[in-house]
Amino acid sequence: MEWWIRAAAGLLGSGLIAAAAYRLRSLSGSGAWSAAIMGTGYVAFGGPLWAGALLAFFLSSTLWSKWKRRHAKKEAAEANYAKSGRRDAMQVWANGGLGLLLCIAHAAWPAAGWMYAFAGVMAAVNADTWATEIGALSRRPPRSLLGGRRVTAGTSGGVTALGSAAALAGAAFIGAVAAVLAPAGGDAWPGALLAAAAIAGTAGAFADSLLGATVQAMYRCPVCGSETERAAHCGVAAVRIRGFAVMTNDAVNFASSAAAGLLAWGIGCAFG
Repeated sequence: MEWWIRAAAGLLGSGLIAAAAYRLRSLSGSGAWSAAIMGTGYVAFGGPLWAGALLAFFLSSTLWSKWKRRHAKKEAAEANYAKSGRRDAMQVWANGGLGLLLCIAHAAWPAAGWMYAFAGVMAAVNADTWATEIGALSRRPPRSLLGGRRVTAGTSGGVTALGSAAALAGAAFIGAVAAVLAPAGGDAWPGALLAAAAIAGTAGAFADSLLGATVQAMYRCPVCGSETERAAHCGVAAVRIRGFAVMTNDAVNFASSAAAGLLAWGIGCAFG
């Protein structure tokens, strides 16, 4: 099939999905436009594996976000997140932009390594999203990945057993999708794709927590005293208490998914 036909089909399909997500308040206006452009790129340059993994991430993460969205524990945790609810353009590109670059690279220089790296990247962002959405419902308070002390729900670097299990499930889910959609007779072995995604994706989610506990910018609200990822809270500017201003939540997501992609590439190479 000619690339322009794939691009037209991708634009139509991703445009309809983005519009529906906007109507359901899962994406902001900028997020919807970004998702439509990104989806078009995945279909035009990739194949079922690439577009399918992206769609699996988007649909599953959206469903978990909507599930019990009024749950009191989940609302309390989200109060201190940098962003919650509707995904904007930065969130869309932070989660799927690196995958699109790998998709384009594979179209230009076909090799199994690109697929393994892509599976790791998408598994990491999906694992982190599932861990965040499901982990917020944990009955046990999270503990800091550094030191193990109890922290408030929603604190960057905090982990729970429920969230950790959800991360593994989210990573394996993307791996399973990639394995099912892998080209028959291709260089990327389906079993290796599943293993690489499950291992690297889970590691990426923990890397996200580690970065959140060390270098991510965290602020203190001068009004309510809350520790938050937001530079503004309670309508006033918050005071940065640790981390680097450039290391926003989106930057941390991108960095941890890149690390997962590199790990998945290495695992894929080990399988030969």
